[in-house]
Amino acid sequence: MASSGSMSNNVENLSPQTIRGVAKEMKNLVDNPPEGIKVLINEENITDIQANIEGPLGTPYNGGIFKVKLTLGKGFPTEPPKAYFLTKIFHPNVAQNGEICVNTLKKDWKPDLGIKHVLLTIKCLLIVPNPESALNEEAGKLLLEHYDDYFQRAKMMTEIHAQLLKSKEVPGDGPLAKKHAGDKVKLTAEKKKILKDKKRTLKRL
Repeated sequence: MASSGSMSNNVENLSPQTIRGVAKEMKNLVDNPPEGIKVLINEENITDIQANIEGPLGTPYNGGIFKVKLTLGKGFPTEPPKAYFLTKIFHPNVAQNGEICVNTLKKDWKPDLGIKHVLLTIKCLLIVPNPESALNEEAGKLLLEHYDDYFQRAKMMTEIHAQLLKSKEVPGDGPLAKKHAGDKVKLTAEKKKILKDKKRTLKRL
């Protein structure tokens, strides 16, 4: 990952007009976030863009929150940003280092697409992976030949590495709330044990 020094150089390499455009789009994304995407702004470096993407329903990523990072190079917006998953994920189009391979960030890139389009494309990739241009060949092969195995493996990785969406809890106090709190501690201990077992299973795969 780039050091903070090289990150700040990135800002210096971009034109003031580009920086203003990025800042404006980031503000729009915070004020009107796309469904299931929350942008995190780095006040010190506008070219360091991070976002949390909720795993879509009907996918092995459902229930998880995945952190992604976009890095704007000095050629932006003529050249596409680089995109990475910071959260470990088992997906055909995501390399071991988290790099994301999608045509929008390569040959199909157009300067007017913008940050929102990139984030939406990454979310779509979670719904419809493209095994034809796999960076993770094992995931691509499993997806094509043994979909159930792929689904289970990706789901397991989601449960271990992706920060899970919190279910809405009803606040309260009194004996019932204390009982629930006790149950919650038990559940947490059980969950840790389950995750430990899953990590062991993954090591054996």
